[in-house]
Formats: sequence, C-alpha cells, structure tokens
Amino acid sequence: MNYSYVSHLYCPKCSKTYSSEEENHLCICGSPLLVDYNLDNLCGQLTPQDLVQRAPDLWRYHELLPVQNEDNVISLGEGMTPLVHFPSLGKDMGIPELLMKDEGVIPTGAFKARGAAVGVSKAKELGVKELAMPTNGNAGAAWSLYAARAQMSSTIIMPIDAPGITRNECALSGANLFLVNGLISDAGKIVAEAVKEKGMYDVSTLKEPYRIEGKKTMGLEIAEQLNWQLPDVILYPTGGGVGLIGIYKALRELQQLGWLSPEQKMPRLVAVQSEGCAPIVEAWKQGKKESNFWEGSETVAFGINVPKAIGDFLVLDAVYKTEGCAIAVTDEELLEEQQKIARHEGAFVCPEGAASFLAARKLRNDNWIKENEQVVVLNTGAGIKYPDTVDFDIPILEPGDSI
Repeated sequence: MNYSYVSHLYCPKCSKTYSSEEENHLCICGSPLLVDYNLDNLCGQLTPQDLVQRAPDLWRYHELLPVQNEDNVISLGEGMTPLVHFPSLGKDMGIPELLMKDEGVIPTGAFKARGAAVGVSKAKELGVKELAMPTNGNAGAAWSLYAARAQMSSTIIMPIDAPGITRNECALSGANLFLVNGLISDAGKIVAEAVKEKGMYDVSTLKEPYRIEGKKTMGLEIAEQLNWQLPDVILYPTGGGVGLIGIYKALRELQQLGWLSPEQKMPRLVAVQSEGCAPIVEAWKQGKKESNFWEGSETVAFGINVPKAIGDFLVLDAVYKTEGCAIAVTDEELLEEQQKIARHEGAFVCPEGAASFLAARKLRNDNWIKENEQVVVLNTGAGIKYPDTVDFDIPILEPGDSI
C-alpha cells in the first residue's frame, strides 16, 4: 500500500485540475483548490479495523492525507483530541447527548496545529524554504512553530489586537513577526504583496490546499470516536471556515470509502459567528452562495473576526447540503456561556468555543435541535490563551486573616 493515496488538486468552481507534486495556490479562476484522492484504489485495502493499532494522532489517517513520503512528516503529536460527554451542561440546555470535541489540548493549544502539521509537512515535501501568512493569532503561532520544527523560515503578520500569547509563540519560534494596526484582511494584503515581491510560499487561509486536509481529521476522528456512527448536529465557530469545510470533506470521503452505513444522514452543520462579524450568517439568511465584506468587524472571539472568507462559498455549500444553518451570537452572551461551561463541566473553553455552545443552546430553545439528538460542539482552543476575556474581582487576604 502507498503511504498516501493523493491523486491531484482540483478547482471546486471550474473543475480545472493541478498536480499535487508542484507548488500550487489558487486556481486561475481565483478559487481555492481542494485535494482529491484515489479512493476507488484505497477502498477495500484499508478498513476501520486497520486503524486500531496505529498511533493516536492525525497521521493514523495518512492514506487520506497529501504527504506521500513519511520522511517528510512534521509532527508534535497532534490529533485524536477528546470527545467529552457534557451531561450537566446538556441537562441545563435540554440536550442530554451534548458532546465537546476539545481542540484545546492539542499542541500550540488550538485546532490550528492540525492544518499547520499537514501544511508544513507538504511544504517540506515540495521543497519550500520560507512561508508567509496573515493570522488572527492561533494559526500564526501554529505555523511558525511547526515551520521551526521543519527548519523552515516563516513570516507572520497579525493585527495589533491579536492575543498576546499567540504573539509570543510566534516570536519565540524565531518567526519574522509583524503587527498591523488593522484587521486580518489588512494583514492579508501586506502578505500578498510580500509573496509577490519576495517569492515566499503563501499559506494564507485556503491559498494553499493542504491546511484543510489537516483540519478534516477532526471529522475523521469524530466518526471513529463514535464508532462510525455520525452525530445529528455539529457546531463549528466559523471565521475562515476551513474546519467546517474540512469536516464536511472528511465525512464525504468516508461515505465514498464505504465506512459509513448508506442509511446514515450527514450531520447538520452549523456555522457559528459573532454578531460583530457575521458575513456567513447574513449570506445564509439571504440564500446566497457567497458573502459580502463585513465592515467594521469586531468581536471578543478574535479567531472568528474574519470580515470576508475566501472559502465562504464552500462553507455555505456545506451548510446548505447538510440542511444545516448559520447563527450569530453576542459577545456578552458568549462570555456568560463560557462561565456556565466552566461551572457545569470544569472546562475552560475559548471564546469561539463558547460561542458554539451558546449557539447550541439557542437552537435547542428554538427546537431546531431536538431533545433526543446527539450534538457535537467544537471547542477550537484552550481558554487560557485568552486571559483578557475573563475579569473577576477577587478578595485579597492579609497574612493571618480568616475567611
């Protein structure tokens, strides 16, 4: 068997194909490229039982990943994060089968490590020496650290308001780090110009095809952890939307492999955004295939502060085809939900994860989620990476004081 069954790259808009053995970014039509695999050749050769003895990381699915030579794999042990039952919070919401997929325990403290692991590994295989990207924080931290592990240079540009911890992760890795007094869209324009002038490898969201392949392993893991039985609903905090696109891609590939029973319905996918930045939600409400740029975007859930996602049409397609929805929540309410989660279940989730739990609560209240349905919420990062979102007045004792 081959280590990878990667076939080629293709454009989901115009269907033009490209080689996966050369550097490729966007299609000539401007669309992101997706990775295709020889699933017909793999079908019957690999079974779910073959995974049982493999290491508990995302590379257990290497046949469904684009790196062809195992020697090029750059890993910090990422993947196979816990799928945790939340009975107390579920009772409070009226969702007894409430589960959290916890990406906060992954290397670099966020799900971005998945995309970085696969993206940097493939970049190494392609002979890349220096990469560049704009980031809201966690992606830059992950890509700069994985690039350092691969002995690769990185240039990272992030908004000046990005979480300080992610800034430190980039700086510690030795990345060429710059802050921009603006949004990720402003950082993206600077990166695009630098890539054009200096010939760096552009790893901006969906401008290289392999980040999504790392993110799709969340979907593969959810299916495996539930013994190849899919949940009814999956909620995902959506900025660039790569994780939601990836999960949908993963489940479709499992269907093609025959690992899911034919009668299983796809989970209804929910794109969760903040009311301060909700371009996907507005597009979904209007039945559009693409979103408009969101002016003046602002939210405490910094990871989903993306005013215009290049892959918005792929996010919306996944939502429509699974009969899902898109929903926006307020910053004030998501911070309240973050407290509820910690007090009910002892989990300190990131603001983006809290937004998704709040969305589940709202959708249950509207009866869009039914009481008997199994619901998986993605917590995309560790709450401790966002210390400024928590503010309490704590009593101070002097030595000898009593309580």
